[in-house]
Amino acid sequence: MSPWSPIELTRDCTATTVPRGEQVALTAGGLVEIVQRLGGSITVRTEMGSLLRLDGADADVLGLEVVNDVSAGTATGGFELTRVTDALQGIYDPEIPVSIVELGLIYRCEEVPCPDGTRRIEIDMSMTAPGCGMGDVLRADALRAVQAVPGVDEVDVTLVWDPPWTIQRMSEAARLQLGML
Repeated sequence: MSPWSPIELTRDCTATTVPRGEQVALTAGGLVEIVQRLGGSITVRTEMGSLLRLDGADADVLGLEVVNDVSAGTATGGFELTRVTDALQGIYDPEIPVSIVELGLIYRCEEVPCPDGTRRIEIDMSMTAPGCGMGDVLRADALRAVQAVPGVDEVDVTLVWDPPWTIQRMSEAARLQLGML
């Protein structure tokens, strides 16, 4: 195990407990250690060993540059569903350094043209376990990321539990990265 490398929080902020998904208040002067910084969030460990997820917009509390959402909105040209998948690739499980796409949490991602000419993206996603408290957090991340894709007018992200998630849903690259091959 690596030695504790604490960072002092520069201001008060909120964080989300991992894996329960509950909001907690952190106070200036508290000590945390960065566990991972991927996509638009940062996972930290407290002195007591608890894992917390900070939104990238709060990176300054750790003395880091603020992480802006990776916006697909800067792309030019017409709508492409691959941009939706790319946006979802930027969302990472706070405990596992793998995107939700590579983890196999995205079960369905479809473009649905609406009668009024707008475009809705429907996504069914799951968690690695039904009791995972991060479901609503990752669902909100997916919603926000896909809403930023040019040409997307509406997004519907639904958490589903059938079929149950298994490691076979993970990409080969993710299984290799995590030593599960």
